[in-house]
Amino acid sequence: MNGSTRVEVLQENPGRAGTEARRAQAGVAAGPPAFRNARRDQKSISSRLERQVLTWLAERTPDCVTSDHLTLLGSVSMFLAGVWYAIARWNHLGLLGATLCIGLNWLGDSLDGTLARVRNRQRPRYGFYVDHMLDTFGALFLTSGLAVSGYVSWPVAAGTLVAFLVLSIEVYLAAYTLASFRLSFWKLGPTELRLLLVAANLVLWYRPTARALGTSYRLLDFGGCIAIAGMAVATVIATAAHIGRLYREEPLVS
Repeated sequence: MNGSTRVEVLQENPGRAGTEARRAQAGVAAGPPAFRNARRDQKSISSRLERQVLTWLAERTPDCVTSDHLTLLGSVSMFLAGVWYAIARWNHLGLLGATLCIGLNWLGDSLDGTLARVRNRQRPRYGFYVDHMLDTFGALFLTSGLAVSGYVSWPVAAGTLVAFLVLSIEVYLAAYTLASFRLSFWKLGPTELRLLLVAANLVLWYRPTARALGTSYRLLDFGGCIAIAGMAVATVIATAAHIGRLYREEPLVS
């Protein structure tokens, strides 16, 4: 808004002009710009049951526990999961520690937003930014720990991290440009991926490697390659669909 337009608007709205004048005199900054919260698209296998469980937990969470506490719990738990995976290189108990931390990560990462909505204490811009930056660091910690553990080769761990980050970028850009925040692909969301990783930990406890066609391979390398391929395909499909939609919704005006 240029200066002349702003003057006209204030002249038409004397109440607003008086409010802004008082704010300026008091040295109070104007409020944050309007924020359009993206619609959450969550259609995973467990989403319905998960929402019921999280709402039940949120309604019974002590008042002294806040959404920020839960966000911190989720972030620290993912960091410790990576540490426990690294320990698993020398001691199988590391797999149990990692499994426990993955469960705590689900609790903190999933319950924080539900608690804010139940208590009507939402901060959508703050929550979106903090949650997903911490998720990015969490993915780095987790894949690094898996690589150190020896249960996953470094190339597969790095490829999984890169595929996750590229898919995340697509999801965040869609949330900004289309106001649609997609949390699951092909009925699989973060909770399902955690469950698959917990199941893999249980299998690794008894058999870390397998043989096929006379070749020995790491189970998590096989799973990681499938994850990389799945995230790559999901990214390409979503990108093509969103480019087409944006092209149709924003035609050039001659």
